Amino acid sequence: MGTGIKSAKSVSLPYPSGKQFATTIFLETVAAIDVRHTMLAKLERAGEALVVGGVAVPLPRRPYVIAFGKAANRMAATLHEILSGQVAGGVVVSSAEPGKRLEPFRYYLGGHPYPNSGSLAGAEAALRLLTGLTTDDVVIFLVSGGGSALFEMPFDPSITLAALIEFNRVLVGCGLPIEQINVLRKHLSAIKGGRLATRAHPARTLTVFISDVPDHLPSMVASGPTMPDESTLEECYALAQGNNLVTKFPATIRKHFIERTLEETPKPGDGRFAGARYHCLLANRDAVEAAKAVAEKLGFMCEVDPNVWDADFQQVADASLASLGALAQVHPGQAVCLVVGGEVTCPVTGPGTGGRNQAFALYAAQKIAGQKRLVLSAGTDGRDGNSPTSGAVADGQTISRAHALGLDPAQYLAGSDSYHFFRTLGDTLDIGFTDNNVRDVRVLLDFGE
Repeated sequence: MGTGIKSAKSVSLPYPSGKQFATTIFLETVAAIDVRHTMLAKLERAGEALVVGGVAVPLPRRPYVIAFGKAANRMAATLHEILSGQVAGGVVVSSAEPGKRLEPFRYYLGGHPYPNSGSLAGAEAALRLLTGLTTDDVVIFLVSGGGSALFEMPFDPSITLAALIEFNRVLVGCGLPIEQINVLRKHLSAIKGGRLATRAHPARTLTVFISDVPDHLPSMVASGPTMPDESTLEECYALAQGNNLVTKFPATIRKHFIERTLEETPKPGDGRFAGARYHCLLANRDAVEAAKAVAEKLGFMCEVDPNVWDADFQQVADASLASLGALAQVHPGQAVCLVVGGEVTCPVTGPGTGGRNQAFALYAAQKIAGQKRLVLSAGTDGRDGNSPTSGAVADGQTISRAHALGLDPAQYLAGSDSYHFFRTLGDTLDIGFTDNNVRDVRVLLDFGE
């Protein structure tokens, strides 16, 4: 999936080829975390059991399968392949139509970044499927990023889809990190925060998930429908009040925060989770390690930033560029690469088109103007914010090229319109939907010249 660049053992690493190097690193990273390949490597049918990560999960009868999130179609199809089609029934809720509809499954097209009628219908179908199960039944949940919007049902039936969309619109644009946003989502939902799994009780459950959240917060993936919830109602109310969100919520939702009538989620230690098992299939660490391996193959001296960056995009850009500079000083005269994971926050400040990755690249472009440095920032799901691209790449000439075309970087940044800035320059990363999401990858290069 590379672009034909040979290893630096036989060629130099010229700065003019920087965009090609960075794009190669990103594209080969996306290829390395392919969902089907990873599932086939980590899951195996062995007799009357499914072996996951070296642990055998007994399957006394055909399991039920519920898949939701951006990777749902690919995960469901691959599990069906692993089980040789031995599935009792299933529900698949994703953001795209499946390439092929498999007989045991019912498919729903959910909405993202805001729920739609398919999101509600998919959740309702899943709840029906989980009704009346016994201790002999097994449910396999396939969970991936994007599930918070794609798969939803409010705990209060009087909350309309329009109100739910507005609630999520407020959350997506408020600038809070995803783990805090999901605390709010969990406590408004009939399925999030472990409630879906409790519906399956007393059946045994296995959750195979692809994480798009910090590694230490697995219950935040898709707002944790199958995991006990560590967050509390008090935390939920405090986040809403402390960030001045309550008045922005639609009336039917606002009243629950004002009257404090939300319901608490099931917690760790709840007996209904006794038969639950969990396995993380892919996470952001897999992507950044893959990027490091590609960079080293190309000849860069490469390090991975160990920080879990879930902070303001400008703060992360400043810190990352400082780390790149420190790395370059340790290896003078050599081309170096810093790989940074996580997911920056980026409040929406204008009516434009873009996302956190393109905003990061646009801000960083101003910091590296005139230097032989390069910054790439992109989402592994192939989409950045409300734009049709995964991210962007910027180098030391980005700002001068923009000025030559009459583009004002500060104006585009303030208008949340980073997409049209980079699109005009031809520097967006258009890879299409990847059926995957393990957060973002940022690649920073210094050519030591």
